[in-house]
Amino acid sequence: MWKKCFIFVFIASTSGQFKCPQRTGFFPDPEECDIYYICSRGAYEQKFCPEGLVFDDKDPNQERCETPANVDCGDRTLLQESNSSPGCPKANGFFPHPTDCTKFHNCEDGIPTRLSCPPGLVYDIETSNCAWPKNSKRAECFKPNKDVLEDGFECPGGDTEGPNGRTLPHPTFAHPDDCQKFYICRDGVSPQKGSCSPGTVYNEDTFRCDEPANVPGCEDYYSGKGGKKKSK
Repeated sequence: MWKKCFIFVFIASTSGQFKCPQRTGFFPDPEECDIYYICSRGAYEQKFCPEGLVFDDKDPNQERCETPANVDCGDRTLLQESNSSPGCPKANGFFPHPTDCTKFHNCEDGIPTRLSCPPGLVYDIETSNCAWPKNSKRAECFKPNKDVLEDGFECPGGDTEGPNGRTLPHPTFAHPDDCQKFYICRDGVSPQKGSCSPGTVYNEDTFRCDEPANVPGCEDYYSGKGGKKKSK
């Protein structure tokens, strides 16, 4: 997400405790993950990543600061002091919304921009990405209890196998009365209503919308007889 870093503090030096591993390149500080050195002909400059970012030391030929989720700091556990502001625990980086699991802040120089995850996903702090609630390791964002729609439908729980024998991550189920409608169980637990496009009906054998002629009991759905399923 973060490309070449923007450097705002540097100290030039030709002597001191740091020793350049190579005459030329970009190298990490042995203790602080957001400090690195530019080495040129054996001399070095000490530099800091923007507060909230850390130095990515995978390629000594590249000067790059990244979000901590994308860098393995190893023994480089120290960081510069945080400069927090409303919505931004640190000046730069991605941070969870304080009350809404589906939203997060992209902070740049202490200014937050609110972003939203796609429907059904929550912000995962560990990876700085959006994830399914049960995979996010945020207990407060995952509700294993089944929700119930106003018409009484609730996801049955357990695994649902598709036509190919594979478990469906978001299984669908036929509406009991209306051929065009169906239910979606997001992540297997969160029920939502779905509807086939005009001219098609839901086929519970294939878990897809289909031609009415291919779905027993729904052949006459669009014949003007009330839009209900026929008794099989």
